[in-house]
Amino acid sequence: MPQPVNAGLGEISELFMLLASIAYVVALIFFVLDLVKSSSTITALESRLAGENAAPERALAGIGARAAGSTTSGATSSPATADDSMDYGSGPRRGTARVAVSLTILAAVIHGAAVVTRGVAAHRVPWGNMYEFCTTGAFLVAAIFLITLTRKDLRFVGSFVVGLVVIMLCAATVGFPTPVARLIPALQSYWLIVHVSIAVASSALFTITFAMSVLQLLQTSREAKLLAGKTDTAKFLRLVPSALSLENLSYRLNAIAFVGWTFTLMAGAIWAEQAWGRYWGWDTKEVWTFVIWTVYAGYLHARATRGWTGTRAAWLSIVGYLCIVFNFTIVNIYFSGLHSYSGV
Repeated sequence: MPQPVNAGLGEISELFMLLASIAYVVALIFFVLDLVKSSSTITALESRLAGENAAPERALAGIGARAAGSTTSGATSSPATADDSMDYGSGPRRGTARVAVSLTILAAVIHGAAVVTRGVAAHRVPWGNMYEFCTTGAFLVAAIFLITLTRKDLRFVGSFVVGLVVIMLCAATVGFPTPVARLIPALQSYWLIVHVSIAVASSALFTITFAMSVLQLLQTSREAKLLAGKTDTAKFLRLVPSALSLENLSYRLNAIAFVGWTFTLMAGAIWAEQAWGRYWGWDTKEVWTFVIWTVYAGYLHARATRGWTGTRAAWLSIVGYLCIVFNFTIVNIYFSGLHSYSGV
């Protein structure tokens, strides 16, 4: 006999989710403060070095990923912008960013507790409806971001990533509130664990690359203005590596996520054959999942073999992510089909 849903534990999960949301918002504020504070520090440092240097051309350039300068007394300044290698220790000390990362870790721990207690309360995996898919996906976005931070200094994208996590949690809470409940018969399959978990993880990676592609476009525009001799109006981007470095890292992450999305398609087809007796039925959800696969396949192919680099590659990556958002929201809510069991 199926075990009853633990409503009390479900309420605890919702409380954890609220606390995690608050912690994420505070972390977001500190990430934004870091951009503002650090860019001001860099500006002051550049002004001081420009006055101390005998040769103006040795002042900090501002384009690219590093800045250097030396004083007349022989003291060496530390780099004032993010290094293209994205390694730690190559830029200015950023105490505010450390606080932001610490708060993000705290929020992710609470968030993880919320996801786990939700699953325990329902006696199943916690991604059986749109609310759970969104909250679990948001957790994986934060977790992947924090894991990546152990290898590379990606704090410059923290405000974008944490901001997207906050938006996802708000969308889940306001747009898709769903009480803890058992799975409907159509979802009571081990393929739910395989198919949906891979889809969530891939979507989380695509979310991070979306944020990096947006930054790439902003950095490309800034670099073009500086090369044209125009005023630097986006000084916070001095904390961001060059557009080329952002593009290269985004490409590698998109390639990993694309492999996961391919397995999502394959696992979904196998599950469809077991549930409905056919591998493919042109259901709206199936079609848009394939559209997403096609867009990212085109992105990877165009960049690798056709020389589609720079802004064109960034826009393709952004279009792919917008297709994911469309598939998750518009398709799930407004299109009827065999996948219309998402709890909305």
